[in-house]
Amino acid sequence: MTNLDYALEQETQSEQGQEAPVRGDFERIRPLPRISVHAFFETEGLAKTMERCAEDRRMAKVNLRINSGGVSAAANMFSASPTPNLLILETRADAQTLLAELGDLAGVCDPDTRVVIVGHVNDVALYRELVRNGVSEYIVAPVSMADVIGVISTIFVDPDAAPLGRSIAFVGAKGGVGSSTLAHNCAWSISSLFSSEVILADLDLAFGTANLNFDNDPTQGIAEAVYSPDRLDEVFLDRLLAKCSEHLSMLAAPSMLDRTYDFAGDAFLPILDIIQRNAPVSVLDVPHVWTDWTQKVLCAADEIVITATPDLANLRNTKNLFDTLRKLRPNDRPPLLILNQVGMAKRPEISPDVFCEPLETEPLAIIPFDAVLFGEAANSGLMIGESSAKSPVAESLSQIAHVVTGRAEVKKRRKAGLSSLIGLLGRK
Repeated sequence: MTNLDYALEQETQSEQGQEAPVRGDFERIRPLPRISVHAFFETEGLAKTMERCAEDRRMAKVNLRINSGGVSAAANMFSASPTPNLLILETRADAQTLLAELGDLAGVCDPDTRVVIVGHVNDVALYRELVRNGVSEYIVAPVSMADVIGVISTIFVDPDAAPLGRSIAFVGAKGGVGSSTLAHNCAWSISSLFSSEVILADLDLAFGTANLNFDNDPTQGIAEAVYSPDRLDEVFLDRLLAKCSEHLSMLAAPSMLDRTYDFAGDAFLPILDIIQRNAPVSVLDVPHVWTDWTQKVLCAADEIVITATPDLANLRNTKNLFDTLRKLRPNDRPPLLILNQVGMAKRPEISPDVFCEPLETEPLAIIPFDAVLFGEAANSGLMIGESSAKSPVAESLSQIAHVVTGRAEVKKRRKAGLSSLIGLLGRK
């Protein structure tokens, strides 16, 4: 039975005064992952159903907002703000009007946002047309709490589906280039800019700094996960996560030297899988070491960001990483490059255009050296976007967040502009 057929049967039974059946085994639906959902209602029936959903234990990790209005109200709201992971839109419009409104919504919708339509017309032709236009599901009102949670579960918790989340691995071409700082700031920026749930995993168990940068010292973290893979599930993950902000959680490193941290090649893969199934975005802070497990973590990531400073050793290491990762990931796009700490006084540097030429890439961002800006933020346990929201560095971090989440492309830079920038930085 299709969702549309089920909804028609439910509607008929409701008119006859019978209690609608619960579709499937509602009690066995797994808890939903950390996603953001906006519901737009045109009838009080759907509003009350969504309010009941918000109280259900399976929705405990879901950031749900309930709004009055239909498809056009959603298009108006998101014309100036990012769309959530899922939109649930009620409509009483006819097919032609609905398709026109969805066209307007598509113009402001992020590419990864899923859409569920709650309609009041049982029309198979409309259902097929909506699916062809990218709508994830069309269900006919009235809908129950089991219907709503069941549909969300089908979209985001299907055990046969690919993991929900996009994983972004940050690694430094050399120690001390600021890869961890950029990873932490990028994770915060994604969660803040897009109101998207993000999990930051600090994989440098011995010397990780995420707990310091977020002024958060949890008693448990990623060490418990990697040493207890048999216990790893959604409930165990929740216990290990530390809350950093409204939409950002962290798997902190112990940052202790009471043991050595030698891992098998696949040690972190179960952790990455469970993280991806529980959050739309995961940011991986990978230490500057080359081992079997770091290689496999980088190979498994959806996006790789290499941070380098503009000197010869960094160029050599970055070239080696680019060449190796291109061979290991022939069907993925090459790593993204951030040039950091550019313009340090009295330090001979390689200009960005010369640095990038052998790599055959454009830099994702060029971050100037600013010891005061980064030092004050670190000492205060704040991100750059919190301590200096209007700074050029904060703007660069925003652009990085847009690119690594697939919302923008790397902009090509003119060489003359790069030379001018370096000249200005050198005169500081």
